[in-house]
Amino acid sequence: MKIKKILKVAKMRLKQKRKGKIMKIGIVGLPNVGKSTLFNSITKAGAECANYPFCTIEPNVGVVAVPDERLEKLAQMYNTKKITPAVVEFVDIAGLVKGASKGEGLGNKFLSHIRETDAIAQVVRCFENSNVVHVDGSVDPIRDIETINLELIFADLETLDKRIDKAKKMLKADKKYQFEINLLEKIKVGLQNGMPARSLEYNEDEKALLKEMFLLTSKPLIYIANISEDQLSNYENDDNYKKVKEYASNEKAEVVPLCVKIEEELSTLEKDDQKEMLDALGLKESGLDVLIKKSYDLLGLMSFLTAGEPEVRAWTIKKGTKAPEAAGKIHTDIQRGFIKAEIISYDELIKEGSMLAAREKGLVRQEGKEYIMQEGDIVLFKFNV
Repeated sequence: MKIKKILKVAKMRLKQKRKGKIMKIGIVGLPNVGKSTLFNSITKAGAECANYPFCTIEPNVGVVAVPDERLEKLAQMYNTKKITPAVVEFVDIAGLVKGASKGEGLGNKFLSHIRETDAIAQVVRCFENSNVVHVDGSVDPIRDIETINLELIFADLETLDKRIDKAKKMLKADKKYQFEINLLEKIKVGLQNGMPARSLEYNEDEKALLKEMFLLTSKPLIYIANISEDQLSNYENDDNYKKVKEYASNEKAEVVPLCVKIEEELSTLEKDDQKEMLDALGLKESGLDVLIKKSYDLLGLMSFLTAGEPEVRAWTIKKGTKAPEAAGKIHTDIQRGFIKAEIISYDELIKEGSMLAAREKGLVRQEGKEYIMQEGDIVLFKFNV
């Protein structure tokens, strides 16, 4: 049975890759902060729940469905045979020790794995527990954050020095490299002052060049504040959580409070039992669901929807994508032969109760090649074969 589930998930991942790159979130953290337990929660839920809410394909990679209640409602409306959610991939990255940027421990492997991700989720311990020994002897979330962040900064400084040397040599032949040198020096000064690349201000030309550098500290980052069950009801007033929140704000990062121990227990329960446990805790949704949604948004992603009896599906695109490029996510032939897109918002369709009723009220719009897709658009693409 387990093998069948693994094969099913592998096929889902392959289909997603054919439609476009799956966005990767790397989970990092020091020993005994809850990183492994968090990732195990993702993999357990995947093994038990198949396509939703989580899927696991190998020990250190989990393909996670983005929670989207709209799909269930559309499936009921269309009497749909199949639901396919949007997905994000989580990668368990291990091996960090002080000196990772210099190759200590599994440092080089650790840093190379982070380079392959689109964003970083850093687990930070905010709970006190004498039975769980901290690697540095005491709980100090800011110290833990800086241990990891400094290694990323050191690695980026090495990258910048090499690029500056190269740009200076190229400057002799082409003055355009002065712009690059100025940007590299600006980022270097920031890093030397402990400021990750993502925290600096850039103009549009600088942003475009920054993307080509693949710096570790320019990646979007989300802090997972691992709190105890006792802290859950009043975490906003917890000193450790407030420290993480303030630190994240200064470097333009997100924070998600999450009790990893509870998430581990939730991951072993059936859907109805999960809801019962969440209700008892006074929570609307699990911390993992919040994390997945935040991660999706952090990457600048959004979903448009297609709906019909064969399948209801969420398609992942970057915010700001135009209609033809969105059509290409479904099939390149649709993008190539794009004529127009018939679009209605999810909220309008649900309000009217059916596509027929929505059409009668003139709510289904005809949009052309310059239309910028919006979150929750339900689309039917028209195209020439």
